[in-house]
Amino acid sequence: MARVSQEHLDARRRQIMDGAALCFARNGFHATSMQDVLKEVDLSAGAVYRYFRGKDELIHAIVTEVLEDVRLAFEATGGQTPPPPPYELIGTVMAQMLRERPGLRVDGVSYFPRLLVQVWTETLRNDELSAVIQDGYGKVRAVWVTIVKGYQEAGTMRADADPDAVARTLIAAAQGFLAQQALFGETPVETLQIGLRGLMSMGEVS
Repeated sequence: MARVSQEHLDARRRQIMDGAALCFARNGFHATSMQDVLKEVDLSAGAVYRYFRGKDELIHAIVTEVLEDVRLAFEATGGQTPPPPPYELIGTVMAQMLRERPGLRVDGVSYFPRLLVQVWTETLRNDELSAVIQDGYGKVRAVWVTIVKGYQEAGTMRADADPDAVARTLIAAAQGFLAQQALFGETPVETLQIGLRGLMSMGEVS
């Protein structure tokens, strides 16, 4: 029997995760069954269960991956010295998150924001998932604290600003933008950038 390449295994795992994520984004975690996932990815139960033992394991893998991708994206974009201004940095990462998941696009519309809202809702009742997202949020916040300190060292932000408070606020802006996308339809990322830039200009008014 021919050996299956790692590339093939990775591609099949990606296919399953993308299909499951789309199902969860459309219908929520509780309304989605493993049969729905099998139908979406057009694979047998045996093929899917080779990678994931069930729905909970799929959810855990998807949420962990999303949070890690967000952390790495902010880390890479904000690793410059000095870091790009917040409106540029957040806009770049948001565009990347919406663009890099073709499996979550239907008729040109990204279901990624809807998936995140479903995840946030599920954490209110699922302690294990809540622990995963708490850990992921902590890592993203730590990246943002480092970025804010970079602004202060560069002299582009007041030295007495609380890095953790600023980090939480900037994360909230990104989360709020994604929630609006899920609830009210797609809005260009440039809208978020323009809004943040406008807020940042308040101290410039003479």
